[in-house]
Amino acid sequence: SARSASVPMPLPVLLLGVAALGALLAAFAVVGMRAAGARPATGRRLAGPPEVRVGSLLDSARLPSRPVRVAGRVRCADPIVTADGERLVAFHRDVEVRIGARWHALERTRETRSFELWDHHGSLEVDPARASEPLITIPGAWRGTPSELDEPHRSAATRLVERVGPIAEARAVTRSIALPDRLLVLALARRDSTGRVRLEPPPGGYLITNLALSDAMRLLGGRHRRLIVASAIALVAGVALVLIGLVGALATAVVAA
Repeated sequence: SARSASVPMPLPVLLLGVAALGALLAAFAVVGMRAAGARPATGRRLAGPPEVRVGSLLDSARLPSRPVRVAGRVRCADPIVTADGERLVAFHRDVEVRIGARWHALERTRETRSFELWDHHGSLEVDPARASEPLITIPGAWRGTPSELDEPHRSAATRLVERVGPIAEARAVTRSIALPDRLLVLALARRDSTGRVRLEPPPGGYLITNLALSDAMRLLGGRHRRLIVASAIALVAGVALVLIGLVGALATAVVAA
């Protein structure tokens, strides 16, 4: 009987398969980073630009065209005053419950006050309502059962159970900026029609942190270091496979032509 000869896979198809495998690996890497709480793109945006003082911007004859990381302290004449006596310029709180694999919001509070970012040489106004979320601060986090929720969240959770199903757990995350925190603010320095220097949000909003840059980068690096390292390696490998596959397929097609 005649034995059918196996037909080798064309090289361009094989190379495109390598590129597809790389894209899949990179996608899994991105999912892994998100699961670990890593925000590498935000970290690059915050750490990349030069750091400047408020006074140096006010004294500058020529303002930088790109975003800069402006350092200064918070000053506000009309802060948010909490029940504990804290004076804040930004208060973000999210209360959620998990039903199955999905989190459902019970509360999303965003309360802010415009403030002055100042040093001993002057001040610049910042509106934290125009900040990118989440704020780069150490969050106050709580996890528990629905029965531990306070009103009106407990009643809202009960109504959600009737509509959607049983709740597995509840959580609350709070982030805030207080007086007189020292901040780093990623912003665009611009001059208005009167010649006065202003801070404007870059595309995506201000990046605001009350942490030192090194601490902010650790926070943006995520909670699970091993998962982050594995995801970073997978991302690099995935991108490399995509480039190898696409460039190789293109080169093979050019030679064949």
